[in-house]
Amino acid sequence: MNKTYHILNYGCQMNESDAEHFAGQLADLGYQYADDFHDASVILINTCCVREGAEKKIYGKIGELKAIKAADPSKIVCVTGCMAQKDGDKILKTYPQVDLIIGTSYVNNFSAILEGFKANRQTQNHVYANLDQAPDEFEGHFVRKSSFSAWVPIMYGCNNFCTYCIVPYVRGRERSRSKESILAEITKAVAEGYKEFTLLGQNVNSYGKDLGLTYAFSDLLRAVDAIPGVERIRYMTSHPRDMQEDLIKTVAESKHICKHFHIPVQSGSTRIIKAMNRSISREAYLKLVKLIRSYVPDAVITTDLIVGFPGETEEDFQDTLKLLEEVDYDVAYTFIYSKRSGTPAASMPDQVPVAVKKERLRKLMDVQNVHSLGRNKRLVGKTLEVLVEGPSHNNPQVCSGRTDGNKLVLWPLGNKQYEIGSKVKVHIDRAQTWLLKGSVIE
Repeated sequence: MNKTYHILNYGCQMNESDAEHFAGQLADLGYQYADDFHDASVILINTCCVREGAEKKIYGKIGELKAIKAADPSKIVCVTGCMAQKDGDKILKTYPQVDLIIGTSYVNNFSAILEGFKANRQTQNHVYANLDQAPDEFEGHFVRKSSFSAWVPIMYGCNNFCTYCIVPYVRGRERSRSKESILAEITKAVAEGYKEFTLLGQNVNSYGKDLGLTYAFSDLLRAVDAIPGVERIRYMTSHPRDMQEDLIKTVAESKHICKHFHIPVQSGSTRIIKAMNRSISREAYLKLVKLIRSYVPDAVITTDLIVGFPGETEEDFQDTLKLLEEVDYDVAYTFIYSKRSGTPAASMPDQVPVAVKKERLRKLMDVQNVHSLGRNKRLVGKTLEVLVEGPSHNNPQVCSGRTDGNKLVLWPLGNKQYEIGSKVKVHIDRAQTWLLKGSVIE
């Protein structure tokens, strides 16, 4: 039997981590990776349902598998992740080419489910696990995409129930992994050569609260910072409401925690923030930014912003533009509000017309691009430590890497080769909106 697999992954960093768990289990069962999903005996689509556009794209890909399955019925088609959790029955009814539906609580049980299916070839829907219970600890090995940087989930689910967000309904309430299991995973990865670690959670600032712990995330960060061989620590995502001074101080005093604060605000209007159930005011958010700058003056601060949330007026939108001026973000990840069925915002009155949303997004990006370029220009003439990621995708004669603040840096390779995961000093010669260019200091 041709034992090969291909994973089509969509969505957030947690989904990327889940895909590594799926790949590891398939490898443990003797499956080899296939470059083209058409050639794989197991095709796994790991799905995302945060935005409508992503769902449509994924449904299109599932539909595309009908002909592939018809040509070779022995192939096994699996749909996993958030769409599987939300619409598993619908997917099985609409797309008979799908064999297995696997919800978000079954990620680490995939190999047992797959072997069970192969024994009887009966379509199965595994989505009805208790979402208040954390997935089993992963006991297999990882097939990580990177050779030096590792995703490490520290918690699952979310308690915030932002009115636009589907995540609590498909990933459940907050459940923290034990500190011991997280540290053991990182220590093992260091022994395998990994140097950079990104701690994952829907709201990492809430880590440990379900275990009755105080300042648990700060304590965890300090423990990871102390592991020999760890060179960089990142984390995502933070809810600004729960970011405490202790965490900021921990980052400022650490050796390896990146001085990059991603604090999604979503809107600059307190009225809209309240409608989103984000539980923080504009004023409190600005105080947080000021606190970060006081502890870490050269901090890179980034955010997420949504335009066109139901009821957003022109005045609300102008408040968001003003926030960009006040904070001076390095980067803002901007999105048009997208209805998600099952969320309160989907049925709110005063939905904003698509044309208005698109125009506001354009204006928002224009303003932010000015700030992003300005922040980058301040780095011209400085020498920064960069972690090598390898040749640029667009030009093999150019090497790429990232700074502590997650800024992309490019420099000419020349006749030299740089080890992926190593650190180099780069003198910054030019700044662009999304990247920096420079030359290596010997």
